[in-house]
Amino acid sequence: MKKVYLAFLWHHHQPIYKNPSTGVYELPWVRLHAVKDYYDTAAVLDEFPNIKCNFNLVPSLLVQLDEYAKGAARDKFLELTLKNAASLSEFEKVFILHNFFMANWKTMVFPNQRYIYLLEKRGRHTSLSELRSVQSAFSVKDMRDLQVWFNLSWMDPYWRRNDPLVKSLYEKGANFTENEKADLIKKQLEICGLVATRYRRMQEKGQIEVSVTPFYHPILPLLCDTGNALGSSPGIKLPEPRFRHREDAKTQVNKAVEYYTNVFGSAPRGMWPAEGSVSDDTIPLFAEAGIKWIASDEGVLLGSSPALAASRANLYRGYAVEVFGSKINMVFRDHNISDAIGFTYNEWDSKSAVDDFMSNIRSIADSLPDSEEPYIISVILDGENCWEHYSNDGWDFLSLLYGELSREPQIETTRLCDFFEKHPPKNTLQKLWPGSWINANYEIWIGDDEDNLAWTYLERTRKYLSEYFTVHPDKTGSPDALKAWELMYTAEGSDWNWWYGKDHSSGNDETFDMLFRQHLICIYETLKEEVPLYLYNPIKGAFKKKPSLELKDLISPKIDGLVTDYFEWQSAGCYDVGCAGGSMHQARTLLKSFHYGFDLTNLYWRIDLNLPPDHHIIDEISFEVLFLAPKNHKISFRLDAKQDVIDAVLNSPASSFELKNEHILFKNIIEISIPISKLSLPDDAKSIEFVIIAKKYNREIERWPYQSSVAFDIPNEEFRLKNWSAI
Repeated sequence: MKKVYLAFLWHHHQPIYKNPSTGVYELPWVRLHAVKDYYDTAAVLDEFPNIKCNFNLVPSLLVQLDEYAKGAARDKFLELTLKNAASLSEFEKVFILHNFFMANWKTMVFPNQRYIYLLEKRGRHTSLSELRSVQSAFSVKDMRDLQVWFNLSWMDPYWRRNDPLVKSLYEKGANFTENEKADLIKKQLEICGLVATRYRRMQEKGQIEVSVTPFYHPILPLLCDTGNALGSSPGIKLPEPRFRHREDAKTQVNKAVEYYTNVFGSAPRGMWPAEGSVSDDTIPLFAEAGIKWIASDEGVLLGSSPALAASRANLYRGYAVEVFGSKINMVFRDHNISDAIGFTYNEWDSKSAVDDFMSNIRSIADSLPDSEEPYIISVILDGENCWEHYSNDGWDFLSLLYGELSREPQIETTRLCDFFEKHPPKNTLQKLWPGSWINANYEIWIGDDEDNLAWTYLERTRKYLSEYFTVHPDKTGSPDALKAWELMYTAEGSDWNWWYGKDHSSGNDETFDMLFRQHLICIYETLKEEVPLYLYNPIKGAFKKKPSLELKDLISPKIDGLVTDYFEWQSAGCYDVGCAGGSMHQARTLLKSFHYGFDLTNLYWRIDLNLPPDHHIIDEISFEVLFLAPKNHKISFRLDAKQDVIDAVLNSPASSFELKNEHILFKNIIEISIPISKLSLPDDAKSIEFVIIAKKYNREIERWPYQSSVAFDIPNEEFRLKNWSAI
């Protein structure tokens, strides 16, 4: 095997959660990820001194960690944790019951007996109106244990092993005291203050490199000019008026460098542009700020020089980008390997996942042509959100992975600063494709009606701010002016538009919408000016688009693998995988969408793929419709590139039912029909619940919905009356 360099870049980021009007943090994710992810993803390297890694820390995250450490940050979840359980109002109990199970149930709730009990007592799927009744059944002891368990479940295994308090609380499991609860929160705030120090110490030792992102994590090319979106999406609908403030982009970069230098004692050498977003006009901004290297995705590389697509070996090079008289070094991530860590391996046992990762790296190395120039494989991904889906918060996976890499002489992990210092790039790009790590464009953040409305509000406020100081030059350097500009830069962050549009959804979309608009509102309030009324109206939902559609009517599609008629699936339920993203975004998915429905005799599914029917990978994939209700039922099948369906069967506890051509066909789409009578439905069954799974070599690679399921009432004669449709 040829020697290759391997660069991990783990990206840590949270948006600003502080409500500028109240000073209270609306969401607790900075604090909770600090105790679950930020400290320990660096600490795991203590056991592997020969492993070199790169970490990216965004200033907007570091500022909030510092405020928590100093006791200056308060969030609603923290306040309701610290409040004596005996003094909670009915409203506060409902808030806790609604929000204090916001954790990955499989890995963070189910392993803990008392936490499971409290969840089951509340009910797994309970509406707010139902919680008003449920709360009365929770004793003071129940509420206090829930306050503790929500916070305790976020404590990384590192703290369970190494901190006496956290270890004792896990061992105790129930009947916690108010003092123990207060001590746990004190420990969390202490950890928030240890994060930056830990990274600085490890960087000074030479084991890691810490890079940075423009201060508030903006999509830098769009700050320079929203028209940059046309370069990768020629038909995109742009907001009006156009946003063009390169001076703001420069400020975001320079503020980040200044803040980083104060925290880490030296200037940053690397920068991960927010979401890997780059364009020609951003390169001088990085170079002028003293940044030596940046990174993006392979799609950006291939767009920059399509000729490089002739050999995948070109991905595994360092590049110099030279535009507008400025020069900077770049690497480009392998998004298949990066996405495997982010979205796939969490469903595998750790050894199989590590074996697969190592096999992929070795296969790449074996495929590379002989060359005097070194090869580098870049694995870049979210370093926080993925681990909650892994058992033991990813410790088992990372420990095995770093152990294997430590013993592999042909794979050398590297800090990017070291790689570029030893191996200055011999390849130069004279043009950079305008895009991000997601689909090599900016469509997550612009083009949708909600996205564009946010940009319109941003530009109107930015214009007003500039004109205000033209009229009032004497106030330019005042504290109010500095505060107003800081609010503006915060509103330019990418996170608000991440949740606008149909691309992503969370349980807190309305909160992100409110925070975005509140920053703009506070600009006017800070300057003691009248606030435009439109800023009080929510953007989220303003255009009434839904990523998923519910069942509207009975359907009876023809099972032929084709969309035979426009109307045959129109009344079905629909789940759009591309609209299902959360805090992370999977760049490529096998499934595009699926429909589901029924008549009084059969259940129906339609599965649309993101691949052409004759794609070679089809032969490697198997599919399952896995039923959660009724339990122990699943439809499984495979496809081949000849558009044949293989081994299609419905397995149930009572029997197996072979699916023939009248039940399943694949041409342009996959269509499935099964008789309801073949399901072993209990007499008291009320609903059917399922997920759709794709597997490669019998290992799960996709599950949709990703963190939930689809459920609908069992078909009966009353369905059409209850769900009358004019279609």
